[in-house]
Amino acid sequence: MSFLGLMVLIVYESRWVYPEIQAYFSQTGSLTGQQLATRSRVYLQNAQSELLADQPEQAAFDATIINIELAYGLSDVHVYRNQYECMATSLNILNRVLAQLEAREIDRVNAVSELFAPIACLTNIEMSQLDQRGAAINDFSESTRQHNQVLTYSSLLIFVMGLVFWWLHERQLRRTDHATQETFEWMQRAMRDPLTGIGNRSALHQDVLAKQRQSLGLILLDIDFFKQYNDAYGHPQGDMLLRQLTTLIGQTLNNEAQLYRLGGDEFAALLLCPDTETLKSYCHQLIEGLREADFSHPAHPDKKGVTLSVGGSCFVAAEHTFSHAYEAADKVLYQVKAAGRDGWQVTEDA
Repeated sequence: MSFLGLMVLIVYESRWVYPEIQAYFSQTGSLTGQQLATRSRVYLQNAQSELLADQPEQAAFDATIINIELAYGLSDVHVYRNQYECMATSLNILNRVLAQLEAREIDRVNAVSELFAPIACLTNIEMSQLDQRGAAINDFSESTRQHNQVLTYSSLLIFVMGLVFWWLHERQLRRTDHATQETFEWMQRAMRDPLTGIGNRSALHQDVLAKQRQSLGLILLDIDFFKQYNDAYGHPQGDMLLRQLTTLIGQTLNNEAQLYRLGGDEFAALLLCPDTETLKSYCHQLIEGLREADFSHPAHPDKKGVTLSVGGSCFVAAEHTFSHAYEAADKVLYQVKAAGRDGWQVTEDA
């Protein structure tokens, strides 16, 4: 915008300067063109030369009449008659001299003398026009200087405004980037479980949609008798157990699974799984890995350490298949719980 404004200003100044130059310095302007007074004066001086030349009177008078008529025609213009008082008198003198020359009622010397007054008038007109030209040129120079100052200061102002707009634009970009980053970070936090750092239910749904048409395995896990664990050890110790189990599950699944905490003591794992046999192997590893870790659970009804109930299903990722796979995995999970917990089951229905 600043560059466009500057170009408009330059074009305007150029369109102003060119007509002014044409008016003051071309041969068609009202001040410097139409120098009729000079040409008229030259013709009158030529007439005087013809009268004073050594030639027959008839030839001298004929040549003089022609020069005076030419001078008269060039002098008899509206601008001269209106602006210069001596012009009317000079035209009358020229009329009288022409009549006397044609009638041969005036001699050469008197005719020469009569022409001095018109010549002086025309000389005054020339000097006046030169003064007008000088004044016009001075006015033009002053106007040009003022326009140059306007152009210079306006260009500087436009440049500064351009810098200001650029700075404002950059600041807005930085603010937008900062807001976008904050929004992104907020979205990332919104997709994470603050306690364990793994994904939440929303993240699980989003990740499934991001793996369209891939063969996936979904594992749902519940900590058995977690309420009793909290009652025995307290919630801080329960939170620590959740974090420890998160690490253990990830390691047991060879860090190939994406983990999610669905709420309370409920977890989910999402991983590439070509068939149910592979998924069964993963579920078995989870149960055995936890038994080897041997986390104590003083309030476990079966006098065991911390145990898990695990349900799984395989599916090809899509919006409609995920909900069915989740429902199927949840169903077999509760079948494990109903059978006494501390076990796993993979459905073939999904």
